[in-house]
Amino acid sequence: MDKSADAFRTISEAAEELDVPQHVLRFWETRFSQIRPMKRGGGRRYYRPEDMDLLRAIRGLLYGEGYTIRGVQRLLKERGVRAVMALPGTGGSSASASEPQSSPDRAEGEADAHEAADVFSHMSEALRAALGDIEDAQRILRAAHAH
Repeated sequence: MDKSADAFRTISEAAEELDVPQHVLRFWETRFSQIRPMKRGGGRRYYRPEDMDLLRAIRGLLYGEGYTIRGVQRLLKERGVRAVMALPGTGGSSASASEPQSSPDRAEGEADAHEAADVFSHMSEALRAALGDIEDAQRILRAAHAH
């Protein structure tokens, strides 16, 4: 069942529509403060139509135009969300051809990939530590309940 363009999207629907894994969308949220989906109970994300437009623009710049994460961050800071969504190759309306485009930098892209791996590694360690804390709390509660 296709949703209307005005419908909110869950993270799985957004990921499918953008053809990126869900963890990439979560990672982009850590790198682009402009991505702010609504969050409901349990932290479930709901992407508004304008969130989807921004995600399409970011995806187009990263995957289609060869920008790095830092390059897109710079564009968002310097030009703003609306201007970035209007750039050519982002799925939005065209910006003027005279606007300068930053060229992709392979070393910067590799640094972004390493940074992403570090973030996910850190998140995994934090989750493992939290799980250990929860298991410890369960043991304490069981022992207290047994007495």
